[in-house]
Amino acid sequence: MASPTREDAWRLLSEWTPSEALRKHGLAVEACVAWYGEHRFGIAEPELGVWRAAGLLHDFDYERYPETHPMRGAEELKRLGYPPEVVEAILGHGDHTGVPRISLLARTVYACDEMSGFVIAVAYVRPNRSLDEVDPRAVAKKMKDKSFARPVPRDQLVRGAEEIEVPFEEHVANVIEGLKTVRETLGL
Repeated sequence: MASPTREDAWRLLSEWTPSEALRKHGLAVEACVAWYGEHRFGIAEPELGVWRAAGLLHDFDYERYPETHPMRGAEELKRLGYPPEVVEAILGHGDHTGVPRISLLARTVYACDEMSGFVIAVAYVRPNRSLDEVDPRAVAKKMKDKSFARPVPRDQLVRGAEEIEVPFEEHVANVIEGLKTVRETLGL
């Protein structure tokens, strides 16, 4: 059986995720993970499609099964024939699962998940709500403001960059570049 396509992944995300905000988060993480795969790590198609699927689907089960996220989603992905590297990356995308991030893909999804959301939050408070107004210095400054985007674990933002062995400021800049590839969809 062939691996599910990007269209299959989008359909699954749309079916399981009623929230437009969470679907946009999936698109944002997909864009950043794909940017890293292509521009930093030299991943080409068809493997880049695996990277896209992991980014897009990392939270797809959250609204249906918040108590068992991402375990229940991983079961569904296995049932649907997603590659094991997608399942492993999704299982390791958060510290709460206890699943080690062994692959570069898993570490990249982890690095892009919270950081993409944080960068978007910084863009939303800029005068023009634009990614063009966000840079690593602005992100670092907002990280020090504990009342800004309070639920985002600052240590995970730093640890994500460390896990993919990219200096923090460079990681922020890379995430911004990844997000720019879907800026219209995200309204940025």
